[in-house]
Amino acid sequence: MKILQQNKNGLFDKVVNLLTEARKEVVRSVNRTMVYTYYEIGRIIVEDEQEGKERAEYGKRILIELSELLTKEFGKGYSVDNLQNMRNFYLVYSEQNSYKVLENENDKKYETGSSIFKIENYETVSSIFETPEFKLSWSHYLKLMRIINPQERKFYEIEAYQNNWSLRELQRQFDSALYERLVLSRDKNKVKELSEKGQVVESPQDTLKDPYILEFIGLPENTSYSETNLEQKLIDKLEHFLLELGKGFMFVGRQVRFTFDEKHFRVDLVFYNRILQCFVLIDLKIGELTHQDIGQMQMYVNYYDRRVKLDNENKTIGIILCKEKSDTLVKYTLPEDNKQIFASKYQTVLPSKDELKKIIENNL
Repeated sequence: MKILQQNKNGLFDKVVNLLTEARKEVVRSVNRTMVYTYYEIGRIIVEDEQEGKERAEYGKRILIELSELLTKEFGKGYSVDNLQNMRNFYLVYSEQNSYKVLENENDKKYETGSSIFKIENYETVSSIFETPEFKLSWSHYLKLMRIINPQERKFYEIEAYQNNWSLRELQRQFDSALYERLVLSRDKNKVKELSEKGQVVESPQDTLKDPYILEFIGLPENTSYSETNLEQKLIDKLEHFLLELGKGFMFVGRQVRFTFDEKHFRVDLVFYNRILQCFVLIDLKIGELTHQDIGQMQMYVNYYDRRVKLDNENKTIGIILCKEKSDTLVKYTLPEDNKQIFASKYQTVLPSKDELKKIIENNL
């Protein structure tokens, strides 16, 4: 047997890993260069248009001529539609990255993103304006620049980068109104934070959504199915479910059993959140939530707090996913200072935009 075949975790594997990562970095570098180049092309087009006398007609004519010349020189990829996308890309992201002048006694300050520069001459502020930082692919930005709300757009950009979302996953999270669902559970300061930092998990409430959208499991909305069927579908699509749960979740087990007084109890799904450093217990209910369901979850949480969690870990969180719930029932069943037990509805089909608006309005 050859030497390298005997040493499977040695020289060969190390070289393969290095080359694989190098190729990924080359792809990322090419994507970044492409995005910055398209942004600059958009800037040049806009600046040229601004010098034209009849802007609308001039702009159309210029794009057609530019498309013909670039296609002849570089081949595909420079259609009028694509050039229009580059133009729009510049307009959207130059506006999103526009500066704010802050008054601080007699000083003028220029702010973009997280950087603040003190300047002596306010008139020179435009000369130090910087190009936005782009970390995603052109395909991602084609989707993002069509989101009208700048705060919502920035949120999805941050989340897509931090969580390495594919374009398909970005589309799915947008279609399921992730931003709106998170906004519902936050005060004004927290909503602003979403567009500046993405989803920040500091407390149990920060992990919650209402409703949870579980369209990826493939169960029709009005079909009869059991809690066992629902649980199995979630396990089959565990990667998708973890994405829907949000940041920091790790799967521990299903139907996790514990026993006391000769009686056995099972928690449907057990997760651990490494950010909050606590267990997260999930109970599935296909019908309307009852106070008995809440009491059962309270018992599960108490058991984990007293018998399972370590001293250096935080208190256990319990989430009941149900088809229907009464907020009043939840309010009067749980203590006023409750920070551990939560109930959220779930949907097994992706709602339309009109349905999402109704869901949001009903939760306000």
